[in-house]
Amino acid sequence: MSITPTVILFFILAAVAVAAAIAMLRSPNAVHAALFLVINFAAVAILYLLLNAPFIAMAQITVYAGAIMVLFLFVIMMLGAERLPLSERLPWQRPVALILSLILVAAFLFVALAPPPPGNPGQAAALPPVPRDFGGPLQIGSVLFSRYLFPFELTSVLLLVAMIGAVVLTREDRRQATDGRRQMAEDRPQTAELASVLRPPSSVVTKEQP
Repeated sequence: MSITPTVILFFILAAVAVAAAIAMLRSPNAVHAALFLVINFAAVAILYLLLNAPFIAMAQITVYAGAIMVLFLFVIMMLGAERLPLSERLPWQRPVALILSLILVAAFLFVALAPPPPGNPGQAAALPPVPRDFGGPLQIGSVLFSRYLFPFELTSVLLLVAMIGAVVLTREDRRQATDGRRQMAEDRPQTAELASVLRPPSSVVTKEQP
């Protein structure tokens, strides 16, 4: 494989996308995690441009990095869920994560170390020519709203369920915080009244001074 500017740009974008994904998972702040996800979406969109898929790249920017991430940030800021308390991990999470990670690594190694297709060694098989209008908005819209209409609607429902789940998970914490602030506001006048009763008169303090 010859080293071309396109190949160098691909590896740079791949490293940025992987680093942004890891930073999103490790970030304790929900707003920072959302911004790292925007960086990941932008890097993936440029990768789509390298693959001559401009429509998918623009959809990645306008839909995911634009509308959906703005909605997520709006929900996070509205609910005050920038920093959520760490909950206790379930006992089955770590083994399941380890098994899924091993499966992903095994699939990556299988694809990377697979023998080349039959033919000339070291030379990839010739791909059929791509039509001029391949991947255009008209062709993608026709296929998306006919053959893949059910998966498209299912994805929108999953996004709606995820947003409702975020609201439900943070509602109890906001209610407890509001109750705590209300209790502090109610106790403040009583504390001030008690302090005024216990404070000695100014005349007594003046007489005790030399």
